[in-house]
Amino acid sequence: MLATALAAPDFDRMLQRITQGFGLGAQQAVKDWRKLVEDGQNLTEADKLRRVNEFFNRRIRFDDDIRIWGQTDYWATPLETLGKGAGDCEDFAIAKYFTLRSLNVANNKLRLVYVRARFGGPDSQVAQAHMVLAYYPSPEAEPLVLDNLISDIRAASRRPDLTPVFSFNSEGLWVGNAPAPAAGGLGRLSRWQTLLKRAQDDGFE
Repeated sequence: MLATALAAPDFDRMLQRITQGFGLGAQQAVKDWRKLVEDGQNLTEADKLRRVNEFFNRRIRFDDDIRIWGQTDYWATPLETLGKGAGDCEDFAIAKYFTLRSLNVANNKLRLVYVRARFGGPDSQVAQAHMVLAYYPSPEAEPLVLDNLISDIRAASRRPDLTPVFSFNSEGLWVGNAPAPAAGGLGRLSRWQTLLKRAQDDGFE
């Protein structure tokens, strides 16, 4: 579905679905998202990253899944996140991933990364699970990190507070900083598989 190519999202279908699920007031979010994707097609990849990162960081309010969905760990589709106007770190990263794929950024340049995020300075032992989106300009390049915790996009070396645990996209799963995908692959991520199916139902073909 999203492995090698991604057709333009069916925004007309998405307008219908967001209206059915979240009411007329949620339509503007899809209209603005559509404009972001349509206006961004001819931008440089650096500008695509910046605009997508800013769009979701400014529009979406951070909140916990239990308050948004009544579940402890729910991975929302971009349409669901826009409909609620709120999401947790996974929802920010997922929405940015889908949007950049819609802007024809190659799948092998993007990975959703589960990290341990350290809070309170370099000597702090306080850490929690977190998710970001990583962009690789080339296979061997240092990735850039798109995060909902900070507004600017930084190289991974400038985020010593983040320790990668595993990463994935719609083609594979990697453990830590391993160069090759892990055995078992995406079959180990049932929430991701379920989300991809719901995203297809929303209008991502």
